[in-house]
Amino acid sequence: MKTLPGFSGKKGKFIVGLLSLLLACNGETQQNQINLSDPETASNEEIVHISASQFRFSEMELGQLTDHSFSSSIKVNGHIDVPTEGRATVSSYYGGYVKQNKLLTGQPVKKGQVLFVLENPEYIQMQQDFLEIKSQLTYLRSDFERQQALSRDNIASQKNFLKSESDYLSHLAMFEGLKKRLSLLDIDPESVTAENIKSDIPVYAPISGYITEVNAENGGFLSPSEIALSIINTDHIHLDLNIFEKDINSLKEGQKILFRLPDKKNVNYEAEVFLIGQSIHAENRMVNVHAHLKDESQNQGFVPGMYVEADIFVSEGSTAKALPVDAVVESSGQHFVLLKRGEEDGEMVFVKKDIKTGASSANRIEVLNPEDFLPSDEFLVKGAYSLIQ
Repeated sequence: MKTLPGFSGKKGKFIVGLLSLLLACNGETQQNQINLSDPETASNEEIVHISASQFRFSEMELGQLTDHSFSSSIKVNGHIDVPTEGRATVSSYYGGYVKQNKLLTGQPVKKGQVLFVLENPEYIQMQQDFLEIKSQLTYLRSDFERQQALSRDNIASQKNFLKSESDYLSHLAMFEGLKKRLSLLDIDPESVTAENIKSDIPVYAPISGYITEVNAENGGFLSPSEIALSIINTDHIHLDLNIFEKDINSLKEGQKILFRLPDKKNVNYEAEVFLIGQSIHAENRMVNVHAHLKDESQNQGFVPGMYVEADIFVSEGSTAKALPVDAVVESSGQHFVLLKRGEEDGEMVFVKKDIKTGASSANRIEVLNPEDFLPSDEFLVKGAYSLIQ
């Protein structure tokens, strides 16, 4: 009997025997793994066992082949935005020192809510001037009417009449101007009296929404040209999408849109084309498309400025068998799924199967060989990627 080079005697025979034993055990292990599949499963199919706790902990899901309509679509990018009426900046027509500003970025506000208070001695002077002009106007109107009657009866000179008319009309103009200025300060002119002259005025929220920017600081002077706060209302958000000019003729209002966020590509939201831009941006040859969400109750999950990826469905397609995109794993140019074969020792048993794929849309992928599967077959539609790789 020949011995392996480098081994001789009893020691060599022992090592050869040990190697034979290890090879035999390895063969038995492989045979046991293959026997976990059903009888019709070929010996080269890969078997995967998943315990009930692993299935729950990894939030895995099962699913079946379903019919899905694969429509022709255009892939576009864009962002979430709000209409013009959903944005507001807060400033004052007249400057003042900021008081009682306790607002923070992100804080919700209601329309008509007091945001902060402005204080300025000019407000006092404006109300004082208004009261003085108001008191003079009563006398000037009476004098004007008297001079008008005397002039009509040729009792008073025309000069006196014209002077009274001029005084009255000039004071009337000043009175009306001061009324408007007080209204811009949110001060009711009818309520201004010598006893309730104000040195400060409240600044109110023009819309309901959330504070996006705070520039006004307590004690600081806010000039009329400065923006104190910015507010945004997300009750009616929309999509601003960018379309290449070559696809313009395929678009029309009312077309279905499915969009998703980059960090949640498996979750689709539905919208529809509302307005199509009528001009092409010279720098990128794109047209802006304005879209509205179908379900505005989802608005709270979005923040204006968020980037989105979208599919605009421009034509209806054929119906075919499909699986969720997450159920199919690509490896070395081939596509695989995990098909449930049954249960064994409290664990679910899956077999790795080849699958032929076609078109994809709305997070579904077409299966070109549905005849290889039964209608009742179940697949691992969530969590397959980590098990097949």
